[in-house]
Amino acid sequence: MISPVFIIPPFLIFSAFLLLLLVTLSVPIINPIYIFRLSANLHSDLYGSGVSEWADFGVFGYCLSGRAESRFIGIDVGITELCSGTQVGYTIDDTVAEALDATELNHTISSATAGALILHPIITGLIFGVLLLSLFTIWRRTKSSSRIPSIVTTCVGCFVAFITTAVFLIDVIMVTVVRNIVYDNTDGVHVKYGNAVWMVLGAAIALWLASFSVCFACIRNRTTSAERASRREEEKTDAPRIENDTTS
Repeated sequence: MISPVFIIPPFLIFSAFLLLLLVTLSVPIINPIYIFRLSANLHSDLYGSGVSEWADFGVFGYCLSGRAESRFIGIDVGITELCSGTQVGYTIDDTVAEALDATELNHTISSATAGALILHPIITGLIFGVLLLSLFTIWRRTKSSSRIPSIVTTCVGCFVAFITTAVFLIDVIMVTVVRNIVYDNTDGVHVKYGNAVWMVLGAAIALWLASFSVCFACIRNRTTSAERASRREEEKTDAPRIENDTTS
């Protein structure tokens, strides 16, 4: 029978895989999930009107949205979203820079910067491989007591957890650099961390917990096996004594 300790790692790894998959399918595929947002409030003194524009950036593209409002006549009109095509290493269209009144935006977010986001689908594939490896380990436990699959899963899991942590740090550094450049070269444009950044962090934590769980399960299983072997030796040692006592 498989110990519940060996069931926890696949669940954690699947959670990490699901989080990274959602991040990979962020804007412009799944609009509520984005890595960072650029927003600007463009006000006008005419009848107290103004326009709020924001652009959400994901792994394979971005979406530009906005809202027009007028306090004088009480109108609040949502502007239709304008999304880019889905591609690796995308560039910023002039429409986004003009809407946010940020002419330096095209130079800030280059194709090389956006191309770094390709690490997300790569790490998603690696996590899926670790998930299959962990399921194979559980299946192997039902056939044999060998600890080699568990050791391999732990090593690979730690490696993927390290890479995922590095991807999270790259996201944080990238957004921070973009924010500093935008603040230095524009006026009234704000940069906000997206929920995708924290989803990557959650995936990294889940992978580290999974790796430690497999390691703990191996140690626990080895201790249990040693205790069982010790009991068997004691039973073998006590058996002749019992027979001698019975004979005498």
